[in-house]
Amino acid sequence: MSAKRAMLIDLTLCIGCNACQGACKEENGLPPGEEKNLSLTAYTALNKYNDLYVRRLCQHCDVPTCVSVCPVGALTKLEAGPVAYDAEKCIGCRYCLQACPFHVPKYEWSSTKPRIQKCKFCATRLAKGLQPACAEACPTGATLFGERDALLNEATRRIGAEPGKFVPRIYGKDDVGGTSMIYISPVPFEQLGMDPRLGKTPMPLLTMSALSKVPNVLSVGGVVLGGIWWITNRRGEVQDFEAAQKKSSSSQPEDNP
Repeated sequence: MSAKRAMLIDLTLCIGCNACQGACKEENGLPPGEEKNLSLTAYTALNKYNDLYVRRLCQHCDVPTCVSVCPVGALTKLEAGPVAYDAEKCIGCRYCLQACPFHVPKYEWSSTKPRIQKCKFCATRLAKGLQPACAEACPTGATLFGERDALLNEATRRIGAEPGKFVPRIYGKDDVGGTSMIYISPVPFEQLGMDPRLGKTPMPLLTMSALSKVPNVLSVGGVVLGGIWWITNRRGEVQDFEAAQKKSSSSQPEDNP
């Protein structure tokens, strides 16, 4: 069994050079050019908060909500860490867009054969023993690739060695059950646009726990009605979030390196 891979993102080392996005675009055949928000043509992006740059990309959750809601198995969690997407299986239901707690997947609304677009964690490179393109391109070591357990140990070591430099928390260690993208920061994560309300329990397990208390004869109906209610409300949250992201992007200075 291969060890689960991850990336440690040290926000104190990021200089906003955007080499990660450039390498990602080249690796995935996306149009060149800097983009400040996740999009169909940007699988990773840098947001600026005061003097800190924060990378946004698919978190590749250990227990992905997107995988749990996909009715056709178009999304799967690979043993090495990536959450993979199979466009041939996708039926365009867009449940993954509503389910993702990090608002990551983007949908090709204008395409005649629409697909979901998001970071692939360079799964093909990982299968060849290579590191993700973004980690390889980072000139400062702000993005470090390796085995998840080893990176968690490294994050703990850095925080312990310089307690005045970092807040005592590793974001992604156990948020929503843990993610493959883990962060350390000099300021509280809620100041960086990261949702502090997500909790530690994987979201699919919350649903399973609730359903276990419902008689089997009601389970199917409960899932359908509950899913409709949740996705309807989630759609509004996603729209509000994307509107806020666009507003934030338009107000950011254009003097990034």
